[in-house]
Amino acid sequence: MQISSRFTLAIHIFACIDTFGNECKVTSDFLAGSTNVNPVIIRKILGQLKGAGLIDVARGTGGTTVAKPLDQITFLDVYRAVECVENGNLFHFHENPNSNCPVGRNIHYILDDKLLRVQAAMEKELASITLEDLKQDTETYIQQES
Repeated sequence: MQISSRFTLAIHIFACIDTFGNECKVTSDFLAGSTNVNPVIIRKILGQLKGAGLIDVARGTGGTTVAKPLDQITFLDVYRAVECVENGNLFHFHENPNSNCPVGRNIHYILDDKLLRVQAAMEKELASITLEDLKQDTETYIQQES
């Protein structure tokens, strides 16, 4: 199982908004150039982030801005905004385990609590990282290139 690229694209988008927002309008075309991803995909992610109240998007060529201070937005907020997690569950169970098999009949009892613990640990770590952390790292790495 793999988390889709929407999450890392969304994080990339925030880094661009913060880095370039004072110099130019950060549009979907601009972001597509930085991410090397089709602008249609970028617009979909921007719509998800806007729907979650994390960014503001001006119509037309108005550009994109962050809606809250960076230290108030966590990676978990971004993850929840862009990842399609069914019913809040990270792990999707196979539909019809064989009830005639002793393993199939009991697989939910065997795995459910363990998978919930894994998800809780991942979400706790995502919640501990803010976009302010991202900003600091972005500035550090860009300065090292200079």
